[in-house]
Amino acid sequence: MKSLHAQHHLLADTCRQLEVLDQLVPDRIPAFQDKLRDHGQWPLRATGIEILQINVGKMCNQTCKHCHVDAGPDRREVMTRETMQYCVDVVKAHHIPIVDITGGAPEMNPHFRWLVEALSPLGVHLMVRCNLTIILANKRYHDLPEFYKTHRMEVIASLPFYAADRTDRQRGEGVFAHSIEALRMLNEVGYGYPDTGLQLHLVYNPAGAFLPPSQAQLQQEYQQVLWERYGIRFNQLFVITNMPISRYLEYLLATGNYETYMQKLVQAFNPAAISGLMCRNTLSVSWDGYLYDCDFNQMLDIPVQPEERRHIHQFRADLLSHRAIRVHQHCYGCTAGAGSSCGGQIVSEA
Repeated sequence: MKSLHAQHHLLADTCRQLEVLDQLVPDRIPAFQDKLRDHGQWPLRATGIEILQINVGKMCNQTCKHCHVDAGPDRREVMTRETMQYCVDVVKAHHIPIVDITGGAPEMNPHFRWLVEALSPLGVHLMVRCNLTIILANKRYHDLPEFYKTHRMEVIASLPFYAADRTDRQRGEGVFAHSIEALRMLNEVGYGYPDTGLQLHLVYNPAGAFLPPSQAQLQQEYQQVLWERYGIRFNQLFVITNMPISRYLEYLLATGNYETYMQKLVQAFNPAAISGLMCRNTLSVSWDGYLYDCDFNQMLDIPVQPEERRHIHQFRADLLSHRAIRVHQHCYGCTAGAGSSCGGQIVSEA
């Protein structure tokens, strides 16, 4: 499967995606901004910058059906070492405690290891969003578990379900089997065991046009099945709501589920999730160094407010730490049900 970008698909244009998201406003879907205003939460503001999320590129060894990045083997956008150096300088100068490295498959960026080795001595908490299959994709990636371990990286690994059919339908034939093998390699170096401190978390996202189930309940199912069938251990499961953008938006439109899905998100709006929205303590950096309130805004090309400095080399903590956050209709995905973020659900279950 090719990316939307390689297909020259209409939805590869972010302006077209925003037009689709605006089509239901306000007759059938209220503007997200108005929803926040109704709950006394407008303008939505950042509470600081605790996490710098660095998207080092759109290159990936997989082309997943629901990818919000539209990543794939046919994408060539990767962050340069110069831009990475700007990121390292910002983390060091402003004592940002957490760096979250994502992609695509971030390990495919030729400077990925350089970035990790530059950040590691700063004492920051390092996270990597790994698709698992990259570890087996080429011999040069086989030592990634040891590399992650050396730098005490927290690994957040995509595994949309604990059964092969549903995972392969979403991520490609054979992905589940390779993911299990990669998880075993991570377990072998100590990841997923509570006494090692090597954190291994899995990520679930729905295969269709529905919201995620209870995170706690599904985590129990994952732990039981993966241990009993495959001897796999992990620490936590994060359930994430699919955002109606990029390839998932294309899926919703192609299957006639778009309006119904948006209505589900609106009906499930949970004001308790607003205080924990990831955009409030995170700043997202694109492969070319521009700044966004979150990875989803980045993929819709909605940069931080115009009055803020928009490139990492212009970083101003005083302007960005309490910036007004830009929102659009896709933000309903983060406030639906128990909420959704890069760390899973936002609101704790009773």
